[in-house]
Amino acid sequence: MYKIKTLNKISKIGLEVLDPKKYEIADEPEAPEAILVRSGKMHDYAFNKELLCIARAGAGTNNIPLDRCAEEGIVVFNTPGANSEAVKELAICAMLMASRDIVGGLNWIETVKGDPEVAQKVEKEKSAFTGPEIYGKTLGIIGLGAIGYKLANAAIELGMKVYGYDPFLSVESAWKLSSRAQYAQNLETIYRECDYISLNLPVNNDTKGFVNKDVIAQMKDDVRIINLARAELVNDQDMLDALESGKVAKYVTDFPTPLTAGAKGVIAIPHLGASTPESEDNCAIMAAEEIREYLEHGNIINSVNMPNAHMDWVGNVRVCVIHENTPGMIGSILKVIADNGINVENMVNKSKGKYSYCLVDVNAPVNEELVKQMCDITGIIRVRVVG
Repeated sequence: MYKIKTLNKISKIGLEVLDPKKYEIADEPEAPEAILVRSGKMHDYAFNKELLCIARAGAGTNNIPLDRCAEEGIVVFNTPGANSEAVKELAICAMLMASRDIVGGLNWIETVKGDPEVAQKVEKEKSAFTGPEIYGKTLGIIGLGAIGYKLANAAIELGMKVYGYDPFLSVESAWKLSSRAQYAQNLETIYRECDYISLNLPVNNDTKGFVNKDVIAQMKDDVRIINLARAELVNDQDMLDALESGKVAKYVTDFPTPLTAGAKGVIAIPHLGASTPESEDNCAIMAAEEIREYLEHGNIINSVNMPNAHMDWVGNVRVCVIHENTPGMIGSILKVIADNGINVENMVNKSKGKYSYCLVDVNAPVNEELVKQMCDITGIIRVRVVG
């Protein structure tokens, strides 16, 4: 029976994907083979040697030490697209809040609650909370993944003109993107043309501080910026300076920081992007399915630190090998199998950066000695036998 540790509260519907006859799910199981996590911080987490994989019920994985996991042969999954509807809806809400001073108006109402003159005061003060319509305005979306293309399509239906930029646009997203969306060849087009800009990017070494004073200077005056992706994409001090000067009209972020929380011109949302029951269910289901597919079949789907690899079963036994992406590794793996008198029925090897993953199906039993011989090969990180 596989042992699954839950670091956060995981949707019950997601956990039901895992057969209770095959899986023990608990907060503190002894020596778990898999971990299900949402926002739990894992950078200082001590991994037990039996741990094979971690599934993040969400898209971002900045709470998980990806490099350390890869070095120890632990596959990390995320759930891209599972929360896309929820984030898309919040992005539309964010654009509306960035336009009409709804937040300011609601806060003002708190000051007159119970006042018998409230109706008259509303008519007198409402002009202080006016703002532009989004209809007819131009939205720039940087990143056209599972969330970005849905936001583009929704904004077009709301009467907006949409520019999208994504140098890594997938075929799937391209097919689903409305033909009325205009594909920007460069970021300068987004900055020059758009009244609203939505950031839909992952955080990495290339995107930290993506929006800074130099980038903001290229944008239209009174631009409204929506960041429901990650706080680190924006240089907070540069954003506050731009709000103070009036260059940026409003900044909406789902990731409050010490600088942005409560700051003038900032609408800080308490990380509600995926906070819908539907989204939590979808993320949990996808994460559980990824764990099940890897533990039971060795297939890797939606990994962020290892190559994805899937192969239909051909033999009776499957050998799963995580190894360094160096020349000669496949030959060394197959030699060990051949030296043990075993014939290969089918195999696949996929690479991603420094790491590779090899699946080998055979019809003969695989004993511990063969596994030991394979593990003795320089560059082999982990060997597992399934079936």
